[in-house]
Amino acid sequence: HWVFLLLSDYKLSSALFFFTVIRSTPKAFAMNHYPLTLFFDSYCPVCSAEMKELAKLDTAGNLRFEDIHVEDFSTRFPHIDPVAANKIMHGLYADGSLIYGLDVAHQSWRAVGQKRWLGLLRMPVMRWFSDLGYLFFARYRYTI
Repeated sequence: HWVFLLLSDYKLSSALFFFTVIRSTPKAFAMNHYPLTLFFDSYCPVCSAEMKELAKLDTAGNLRFEDIHVEDFSTRFPHIDPVAANKIMHGLYADGSLIYGLDVAHQSWRAVGQKRWLGLLRMPVMRWFSDLGYLFFARYRYTI
């Protein structure tokens, strides 16, 4: 119910999409393979700073970075909706599986061997609250 209240001005289909994202399971991560492509909002200073830090730390080449605002984005990634990716961060593994929100942040920092504490935010009870916090941040990131 909190998710629907938080996202009340989004279309119902978008709210259902976000609800599905929150309920996604981390068990699938073990089957995925790098590289992980991160679709990020370059207009967000916090997002851009995090991508720069990740790029600096990614000495193994596990991550790819794609700005959702570049002109040819929809041509190169027709399966990624840039509007949806602007509302919640998307990640794409080499095997074609998608992850969203804090799962992307957790897996990207895991790929560079940093911020292991993010794993705590993916535990069952914490996951629900941290996802709500993420959705709040994502919605108001330009004014925070």
